[in-house]
Amino acid sequence: MKNSVSDRSFYIESSDDEDLEKEIDNDDGNESDSSGSSADNQNHNQPSSYTTAAWPQSYRQSIDMLGSVHSPSIGLLGTSSLARFGSSFLSSSLTRRFTPEAFSSSISKPLLPTVIDDPHKHAPPHSPLGPPLPSRRSSISIRRDDKDKPVVIDSHGLPVSRHSTFGQAVVNGINVLCGVGILSTPYAMKEGGWLGLSILMIFAVLSFYTGILLRACLDSRPGLETYPDIGQAAFGAMGRVIISIVLYVELYASCIEYVILESDNLSSLFPRAHISFGGLEINAHLLFAIATALAVLPTVYLRDLSILSYISAGGVVASIVVVLCLFWVGLVDDVGFHGNVTPLNLSSLPVALGLYGFCYSGHAVFPNIYSSMGKQSQFPAVLLTCFGICTLLYAGVAVMGYLMFGESTLSQYTLNLPQDLVASKIAVWTTVVNPFTKYALTISPVAMSLEEFIPPNHPKSHFYSILIRTGLVISTLLVGLSVPFFGLMMSLIGSLLTMLVALILPCVCYLSILRGKVTFLQRVLCCIVIAVGVVASAIGSFSAIKKIIEELSG
Repeated sequence: MKNSVSDRSFYIESSDDEDLEKEIDNDDGNESDSSGSSADNQNHNQPSSYTTAAWPQSYRQSIDMLGSVHSPSIGLLGTSSLARFGSSFLSSSLTRRFTPEAFSSSISKPLLPTVIDDPHKHAPPHSPLGPPLPSRRSSISIRRDDKDKPVVIDSHGLPVSRHSTFGQAVVNGINVLCGVGILSTPYAMKEGGWLGLSILMIFAVLSFYTGILLRACLDSRPGLETYPDIGQAAFGAMGRVIISIVLYVELYASCIEYVILESDNLSSLFPRAHISFGGLEINAHLLFAIATALAVLPTVYLRDLSILSYISAGGVVASIVVVLCLFWVGLVDDVGFHGNVTPLNLSSLPVALGLYGFCYSGHAVFPNIYSSMGKQSQFPAVLLTCFGICTLLYAGVAVMGYLMFGESTLSQYTLNLPQDLVASKIAVWTTVVNPFTKYALTISPVAMSLEEFIPPNHPKSHFYSILIRTGLVISTLLVGLSVPFFGLMMSLIGSLLTMLVALILPCVCYLSILRGKVTFLQRVLCCIVIAVGVVASAIGSFSAIKKIIEELSG
């Protein structure tokens, strides 16, 4: 490829990001010296192999693509480096990075590489945390691209972004948080009432707090960069596996929501669309669900999803456009506000719990965003900005949508917008286009994790990779057709999975990793958050499942 990284590299050891930057600067300014001693440095400083390589190994790479945090040169709207990337299709993409052939070599590399220097450098003697995990920096290398510029590479051969700015981190965070959940906040207000909106605020505060806890977990031991890493530090290899499964199930469920969303919105645009085949009548919902699966299928075969990740980063713009269209329809197009004020709706409040919880399902990516930041001390401010902006958007859309449509509010407010208005068409088409770019990025972590189980150098590895990815798309289609209830599915995901990922697990991991350093107040706060998460998860999940069964049987 034109901009592929060359083989010239040398390993470096540093204790902080400043040392890493100095190495890069020195390498850039002393090209001849570094190139001449490259092989010597590589042989001398190459880290020893870490004894365990627990599944999944591909998490960092895949989630970085999903969160658009993998490139330090990403601009405000994620478009400044588009020219550097090309998308590889099936013939070449299935031989990249975490295919069985490539994985056979990466599996022998350390999951959390061992430290070359003093193992007690990062933890005091008799630390309650136990022996420190290996440092990730001992396995960092510098390679040069075609333009002879240094590129920092980690132990898995992935580019290490240590220069993400505050603004870039905020955009990435909002892009993760402000997704399709914003479409259902008016429906959540209808289900929970005005007072139910306080649940949104509570979840925002608690999720912000648990985001800070994740940062504390990452800082507790060197070598931690992702959510599964935290799980491994807290509960060993089994903790890593369990947390990874939960995160992957959440991503898989989000893809099911994309299929339902596309089917609902496209069928609202073309309600008369149908196909008669051999006496079988395919209505608009079924037709567009199948069309969505066929449209996204080629994209899931891509291994290099760089372009899609940059386009997906425009999800921030897409969310703002959809919100502005709602306000335009209500204020300018004189649709008006006709909603009745319902203070509290106890019968359906549990559904609102899951819907509001789903709005803050970004914790799987927060550790990656933190690891990518140049100034990691700014992470709390990044979280505060992201949660503040997203909460204002969620609350504003909830109030505006509910006032406009009242008790007739549907699970996606785009379905309530008058179809003859220009703003309505813009909102619906923006909603339709965005998931097409996000589907492959969302399902790719799941696919890559399953591909790790393909035996190394298997002669049919390419076939199995295609089979896995095709099977995932078909399965999301079948589940979406079997349970075509966007709001109820979102409520179930928010209650069952998001409460676990965003509230319960961060506190549990924090208490486990830092058990000897946690103050009484911190322990009490964590227990309160865990209790809120468990109660909300139990009540919300039961209510959502009950209503889904009622809809299916009715």
